[in-house]
Amino acid sequence: MTYTKYSASGNDFVIFHTFVEQDFSSKAVELCNRTEGIGADGLVALVPSNEADFKWLFYNSDGSEASMCGNATRAVAHYAYNNGLAPSSMKFLTQAGLIESIVESNIVQTQMTKPKVIKEPFEQEGFTWYLIDTGVPHLVALVDDLEKYDHDICAKMRYEYNANVNLVKVKDKKLYVRTYERGVEGETKACGTGMVACFLRCLDLNLVDEKALVYPISKEELTISKIDGKIYFKGAVKKVFTTTI
Repeated sequence: MTYTKYSASGNDFVIFHTFVEQDFSSKAVELCNRTEGIGADGLVALVPSNEADFKWLFYNSDGSEASMCGNATRAVAHYAYNNGLAPSSMKFLTQAGLIESIVESNIVQTQMTKPKVIKEPFEQEGFTWYLIDTGVPHLVALVDDLEKYDHDICAKMRYEYNANVNLVKVKDKKLYVRTYERGVEGETKACGTGMVACFLRCLDLNLVDEKALVYPISKEELTISKIDGKIYFKGAVKKVFTTTI
């Protein structure tokens, strides 16, 4: 089998395509292992679809399935276009619904799924949290210092609410985000749906404009926009390498 590793804002993925749709959870654990495999935050298999250009099967590094991953949508779109699986403007199916992406060189823009507020703001562990689904559930807390990120608190909140956990700092209407991700069970260098969740929370509080720059801990610059009620997520992706195993 031939696999390609991609990085999208520091989130890394192993991507491949096949005509056979099956459970690749054990393959995800094997290939995402950072000491004995390729090493990645997730595995994505592209399979045929009668409803879109293709369908994806997404797995976290622990083998669990995820319905949506913002950074992965951009990496997958770039992979699909460059492997002749889809045109530069494409649609593909995820468990969260139909995703639309546009590829322009190494820059990819994705229209995100419609967000849904799960729980209004509440206090816990010394933070004010907001729970929203942006394809997958995310807890968001605003902070004045990202060093307030605490692995133990994030892990506790993650399991209590079965959600990813984000801390966001706003400076000059720009967002700086740290995220603890389910399935990886630790902090990742970036999380697309998490950055979107932070953007929406800050937009509700009038802390940012309807187009904002966002920086995860990878320090890569991304743009999130709200246009006519739709959310768009844009940034560069990088093909790291292709290998045959």
